[in-house]
Amino acid sequence: TMTTSPTTGRTEWALDREIVLVRVLDAPRTRVFEAWTDPDLLPRWFGPDGYTCHTHEIDIRPGGHWHFDMVGPDGTVWPSRMSFLEIEAPSLLVMDHGDDSDDDAGTFRVTVTLDEQADGKTVLTLRQLHPTAEQRAATIGFGAVELGLQTLAKLEASLA
Repeated sequence: TMTTSPTTGRTEWALDREIVLVRVLDAPRTRVFEAWTDPDLLPRWFGPDGYTCHTHEIDIRPGGHWHFDMVGPDGTVWPSRMSFLEIEAPSLLVMDHGDDSDDDAGTFRVTVTLDEQADGKTVLTLRQLHPTAEQRAATIGFGAVELGLQTLAKLEASLA
């Protein structure tokens, strides 16, 4: 996500608040998009290694929500919510991701873009925009980059 600098007037990336993950997936873009937007498929692969999703309600459309529990390998449960803001087949998803409350200060914006390569593979770019630079730093410190890459690997495995 870009912002306009009040001092220079130039458009700038919010680098101090953003985490970007990229993976080339050996699948056509339409299949990758379907994995993100099919309510039966998304919960099957979403989350890092050893984590599962237990869906309470899922409505994948702009204005819709996915209420789910992220369950860790040790059984720890994290009530979670994904709110879908924009969905443009087959290339774009924008959503807010946080805990399953209306006032989660830690909710972050996720933008997923899907670009098809000439060889039929898909370049997935996932951007997380955190509310503060401090939260971004804490998220990286927690291991979110590695966990995010594990999630994208699970996505690719689900497409095989």
